[in-house]
Amino acid sequence: MSNPNFVQYIVDQCGGAGEITARKMMGDWCVYCNGKVIGLICDNGFYVKPTDAGRALLKAEDMRPPYDGAKPHFYIEDVDDRDYLSALVKTTCTSLPEPKPKRKK
Repeated sequence: MSNPNFVQYIVDQCGGAGEITARKMMGDWCVYCNGKVIGLICDNGFYVKPTDAGRALLKAEDMRPPYDGAKPHFYIEDVDDRDYLSALVKTTCTSLPEPKPKRKK
């Protein structure tokens, strides 16, 4: 379980990347940039979806699954560097495909 203050801190820190939001899902949080899921916040840790473009920006590569059974993500230890987080999130967002449109019921 992540502290809501930590979640808001991550959202604020990534703000230079675009429209950053977080939604509570399955006990922890999905982080969105301009409508795309770019990562997760689990147990007060920030995990970013791995992309080649994002990998090139990492200060240190640390791959960890955010929760049991998950695929490994980039674990971001330095969450206090706003410019770094914004650049990483923006690059990750542009590297990911557009979300699939929701089907009408």
